[in-house]
Amino acid sequence: MSGHQPSKKDIDDHKGLAIVAYIIFFIPLIAAKESYYAMYHANQGLLLLITAIIINIIGSAIPIIGWLLILPLGNLFVFVLWVIGILNAAKEEVKPLPLIGQYEIIKPPEVEENVSND
Repeated sequence: MSGHQPSKKDIDDHKGLAIVAYIIFFIPLIAAKESYYAMYHANQGLLLLITAIIINIIGSAIPIIGWLLILPLGNLFVFVLWVIGILNAAKEEVKPLPLIGQYEIIKPPEVEENVSND
């Protein structure tokens, strides 16, 4: 997924949805399925949700160590990634989240070629 850069118009039109993707990942799937930028951040938001679910299941299932270490540190890790993702979307960056961002669950549409008549 990395290596693609959406057009400035795509970013301008869908920046808000890219930010929302870290709160409710499926909103861009409904509202902007043609946007590379929104779909890229929707994928990052989904990866973050899956990571949070896995951390909370493992942390809840393991007595004492899970409750005292895995849950607090894991949820802090998820929170930090959430902030990084929102900042990336707000700064108009297509940058994967650390450790989890390289995976692709939601395939974004192809980037439209920028054609200028300068």
